[in-house]
Amino acid sequence: MKTLEKTCIVDDDPILVYGMKLMMKQVEFCEEILVFNNGQEAIDGLLDMLNRGEALPSVIFLDLNMPVMDGWDFLESFVKIPNNNTERVTIYVVSSSINPADEQRAREYEVVGNYFVKPITELDLTGILQSA
Repeated sequence: MKTLEKTCIVDDDPILVYGMKLMMKQVEFCEEILVFNNGQEAIDGLLDMLNRGEALPSVIFLDLNMPVMDGWDFLESFVKIPNNNTERVTIYVVSSSINPADEQRAREYEVVGNYFVKPITELDLTGILQSA
């Protein structure tokens, strides 16, 4: 399995973020982890990266329920970013929502690779790495 260069976590729950970072290290998921506390921070951060000519993270883990800008608004904004390697990005929704309508809605976005109910597991991470 190949380690990814850059991954991004968009979630306002510091305990979940800590746990995911720990698991990512254990499975050697990626070299660099960016963390944003809400969708607006993430969009701003990703646009900054593009403006600096940097490649976007190949994987983004996205929570749906966050303050300021939630995961749905993030997805709407993300798909409107001018196409500078956004096609090389896969977004994985990681939500506490078990509502089938949320999963269905998430899958309507071409950029969404999968929908996971929190917490994500090491098995989920290794599966994502294998498909990358």
